[in-house]
Amino acid sequence: MNWLDEIRWTEDGLVPVIAQDAASGKVLMFAWMNRESLALTVEEGRAVYWSRSRGRLWRKGEESGHVQQVHELRLDCDGDVILMKIEQIGGISCHTGRESCFYRRLDEGQWTETDPVLKDPKAIYGQAKPG
Repeated sequence: MNWLDEIRWTEDGLVPVIAQDAASGKVLMFAWMNRESLALTVEEGRAVYWSRSRGRLWRKGEESGHVQQVHELRLDCDGDVILMKIEQIGGISCHTGRESCFYRRLDEGQWTETDPVLKDPKAIYGQAKPG
């Protein structure tokens, strides 16, 4: 059996992927992969996602330069979520210019921004774009 066949794909042919910093353990982002993007991720050693908004493959860092080098892939017990341990080149994974996409914390019924912007998204992209 092919290792890709062991994954429980959604009806849309996708699997959720959590990107985690291999050194610190911090969760950096969540995205989707299809069979092709996951196979390319393994082949290239860098994160290649399926962008639902763009409707195409998305090599993380293709616009920003903030590439994710893959150190390890893990499949959860149900076979329907992938944990990808990565090295985040440039230290920024979020299109907002932050280290992590999970920069808001619920405090007393309100979302509070907890992490600083490391680089203005306009300086990264020219205009803010997901990536």
